[in-house]
Amino acid sequence: MQAGKGEIAFTLGDTLSEAWKGNAEVGFKAPLNKLRTVAAIYPNYIHFLAAADSGIKSLADLKGKRVSVGAPKSGTELNSRDILKAVGLGYQDFAKVEYLGYSESVELMKNRQLDATLLSSGLGVAAVRDLATALKIVVIPIPAEVVAKIGDAAYQSGTIPANTYNGQTADVNTVLVPNYLVTHAGVAEDMVYKMTKSMTENLDTMATAHAAAKAIKKEKMAAGSPVPLHPGAEKYYREAGLLK
Repeated sequence: MQAGKGEIAFTLGDTLSEAWKGNAEVGFKAPLNKLRTVAAIYPNYIHFLAAADSGIKSLADLKGKRVSVGAPKSGTELNSRDILKAVGLGYQDFAKVEYLGYSESVELMKNRQLDATLLSSGLGVAAVRDLATALKIVVIPIPAEVVAKIGDAAYQSGTIPANTYNGQTADVNTVLVPNYLVTHAGVAEDMVYKMTKSMTENLDTMATAHAAAKAIKKEKMAAGSPVPLHPGAEKYYREAGLLK
């Protein structure tokens, strides 16, 4: 987006915030000041998963265990850092740290080479369904007080409803991180206006294509982003009465 080599992208809210600020620690050497928001869309749910026979029932129990924290400097790994820091843990507290994507982490869990992993996704994600079918898992709760300690507005308390995954018989408190659809300042206002209008007025159709779209709320699409709205998106939201 910053280089003008693409027109549209999905991103997590915490990653978008760090990109806008230019946080070198997580991979942004300078602020990505050409980014513009099109819409707030569905939230990602943090799935902190452990093998049921690992003895892990809380975040504190991760100490001394083998954990995959996500691909290096990915949105998932950024989530791992922030959540662990909030409970006083760092990577040095683990017996083994792996920096892997979803599928690799799940395979290592299934092969008993990992005790726990973190995935950030919409509800009912296939990777977690696959893992929960292959072995008994625990979805580690992330209490609201931990979310508050993170101190980032992109992190919100939420719940993974009971029976979302095989063997998960109770609601589990966790973290929600909103996803955003973003573009850059150089994209034509009329194009972004038409795209925003088309998406907003066809949410039912989108929901039939993917369950995550059911969580997109029309009244929230113009709110909450750490990055300014693109003028084309802003124009549509004002016309539609979704932004005052």
